[in-house]
Amino acid sequence: MFKRVTSVFINLAVMACAALPVDAAETVAAATVSAQTGRRVDAAALGRQTDALARRIVREVGVTGMAVSLVYRGEVVLERGYGVVEARRAEPVTADTVFRLASLSKAFASTLAGKLVEEGALRWDTRATDLLPAFKLANPQAAEQVTLENILSHRLGLGFHAFDPLLESDEPYPLMIAKLDSAPMLCQAGDCYAYQNVAFSLVGDMAFAVTGDFFTHQVEKKLFHPLGMYTATYGREALEASASWARPHVMRGGRMTAIRAKENYYRVPPAAGVNASARDLTQWLLGNLGHRPEVLSQGLLTNLHQPVVDTPGEIRGIQWRKARIRKAEYALGWRIYNYAGHKMVFHAGAVQGYRGMIAMLPELDIGMAVVWNCECVTPSGLLPTIMDRALALPSQDWLQLDQVRRQR
Repeated sequence: MFKRVTSVFINLAVMACAALPVDAAETVAAATVSAQTGRRVDAAALGRQTDALARRIVREVGVTGMAVSLVYRGEVVLERGYGVVEARRAEPVTADTVFRLASLSKAFASTLAGKLVEEGALRWDTRATDLLPAFKLANPQAAEQVTLENILSHRLGLGFHAFDPLLESDEPYPLMIAKLDSAPMLCQAGDCYAYQNVAFSLVGDMAFAVTGDFFTHQVEKKLFHPLGMYTATYGREALEASASWARPHVMRGGRMTAIRAKENYYRVPPAAGVNASARDLTQWLLGNLGHRPEVLSQGLLTNLHQPVVDTPGEIRGIQWRKARIRKAEYALGWRIYNYAGHKMVFHAGAVQGYRGMIAMLPELDIGMAVVWNCECVTPSGLLPTIMDRALALPSQDWLQLDQVRRQR
């Protein structure tokens, strides 16, 4: 069903991390090995280690607030908040505190599309022009070739992050889509990879065309509610209406300062519009690991997690990726890594004041999500640290906690 092609453009890294040894006091011999050996992960120990490291990150590095979800074999190992929702306020982050997910939103869009494919309303090879007659590219023939699968795997033939500068300047989405015919083309549709936010959001227009219902409402009805993601929403207004929500923070004058969440990336809901809590992300992980087949069938998950295009640029730059990833690919709304010989389903996201990461190792039936409300580097090392321990890989410290502490 999928056509494998080679990337000609690469995605820029949105996270940073580095490598130094973890404190010996916290280096616990991992009672974890690959499922291929038939042995189990010591989930309780892994949960304690994750909790201890998360506490250190907030306490010693000055991260404002963070939330972590960790699941294993269908069970919740850790679901907890750390720090506060806003600097210099006492309100703590809890498992129900809502964060912006940024590009972690893309997997919800591809999953909704997959549900519509299962229902017969769409096909993976449905052409955009069949549903959106006004859709145009600089190359009219290329526009005729763009399919749903092309959109979800960033293979429209456009340049990397087409019109993101307009999105950053708060240009309305319909105006940006109307300008796609002025964007330079790199190749024919399906022949090359270049990460998108604006063009990716065409999936929402296609969903509306076949259902007559708003994309966000469809996600709520078909994914959020059935999975029990009761604090998950779309948009800034919904974020700010949440009972508990993490304010975005940026560094100003040498201190973390709360700002108002920007509206701009909320203008492309399929690409970057979701808000969710650790409790929501726990259910999302369980669903994507096959534990909610009544909502996410195994056939659907197989299609969504099947690599489509090589993305070798993902291996460069960040230390844990250079050390661990042997091959990087993109599927449908998900990145697929060969992580030290093991399949990892992954995505990261970043908008002003928020960062997040999510990953699953299907072979071990383990998944983890980390979200935080500041433009801080250190938390991005937590996920690979815990994945390393789950796989019993040689110890590496992707957190640099001791070095950061000495620099403060």
